[in-house]
Amino acid sequence: MSYQSINPYDGKTLKTFEEISDKQLETAIATAAACFEVWRKKSYAERAVVVAKAAKLMHERVEEFARPVTLEMGKLIAQARGEVVLSADIIAYYAKHAEAFLAPEKLTPSSGTAEIQSSPFGVLFGVEPWNFPYYQLARFAAPNLMAGNVVMVKHAGCVPQCAIAFEKLWLDAGAPAGAYTNLLISYDQVNRVIDDPRIKGVALTGSVEAGKTVAGRAGQNLKKSTMELGGSDAFIVLEDADLDKTVQWAVWGKMNNTGQCCVAAKRFIVVEALADRFLDKFQTALAALKPGDPMDAATTLGPLSTESALIKLEAQVKNAVAKGATLVMGGKRINRSGAFMEPTILTDIKPHNPAFREEFFGPVALFFRVKNEEEAIALANDSEFGLGGSVFTKDIERGKRVASRIDTGMVFVNHPTWTTPDLPFGGVKNSGYGRELSSMGIQEFVNKKLVRVDSIDAPA
Repeated sequence: MSYQSINPYDGKTLKTFEEISDKQLETAIATAAACFEVWRKKSYAERAVVVAKAAKLMHERVEEFARPVTLEMGKLIAQARGEVVLSADIIAYYAKHAEAFLAPEKLTPSSGTAEIQSSPFGVLFGVEPWNFPYYQLARFAAPNLMAGNVVMVKHAGCVPQCAIAFEKLWLDAGAPAGAYTNLLISYDQVNRVIDDPRIKGVALTGSVEAGKTVAGRAGQNLKKSTMELGGSDAFIVLEDADLDKTVQWAVWGKMNNTGQCCVAAKRFIVVEALADRFLDKFQTALAALKPGDPMDAATTLGPLSTESALIKLEAQVKNAVAKGATLVMGGKRINRSGAFMEPTILTDIKPHNPAFREEFFGPVALFFRVKNEEEAIALANDSEFGLGGSVFTKDIERGKRVASRIDTGMVFVNHPTWTTPDLPFGGVKNSGYGRELSSMGIQEFVNKKLVRVDSIDAPA
């Protein structure tokens, strides 16, 4: 594969990078393995000095880190800055809380004493996507470095400058060589890394097909893995929802990062009583978005990450319409330079239509009208995905009851699915397994070892 920075706003190639050789890869893995033997022996306080410094540097250099995000994958500059701050917050969160999260857990056996101790696995390998070039890295690297592991990352081919900047961050923060390693490697080399006995765990955020491949390879090697594989989040609107506020959240939930988000609102499920009014207001709000340079603060509609992403999404919409869906608005690329797609709404999507099951990764909303709450829940659960979801209602207790019946890893009431350092992130079904962030995220790649102490008396 190639590593290229191509600005999706104008299609210009900014920079290209060569893949490393097999010899360079071997040196990198050897360096990481040697680093682990030193890093694991450091105290939480010693590791926290480095990790907290990395967070501090990101907070101080927001603009420096944000610009490559916008230039490489087209994120609106204000959102890119927000991602940098969120990533720094995640890193700082684990520097502060890791020791408490991994403190020995006292047990109460019938005799003697016992506790569960947490110890690091070793060298971990992450395969990460382009849509949040720092956030995806921060939520993998920060907890695992604080746990005493070291990490190696193969980032997406379209954001190499972001990948290199994040590796440099750790070196600038004082991390030893091998603690965090960016790998510009081919798909064949990915398999080689997973197969290497020095690699002790594998994490991936990406597509279902990528997850099957990487998880399968890890499984063949009996290695622990975590998978975050995207979703088709339901955005349920009940008849007692505050319509104006709900529409505002619908636009945010759909169009954040130009819809290129695993927890973007993708299926809008609205009860009949509000369906027509919601659709009218939603369409009006989407139509008001202005395409332009994502570096310009006035732009409200950025490009998709790549030309290929645009071509795929346009083909999905065309196929959905050919199979019976109604195109309410949009559906085509915008007639201008760059990878711009019109905000799009599809409705009348029946179960036989491929669109009913697919994930649309971009500014395409699927609209469904239902009779009541029961139909909304049933439709929300009729999906192979199970990442996030949201419920909008003025009755909080009702919202919680509905949320408890949605088969996903996360459900928000009166807010689209989102992320913060202290909330666990992950899904079920084809959305993967394992959790990142919060106290749960640091537990995935540590050995939970039982230490039992009893009297020395021999059995009778």
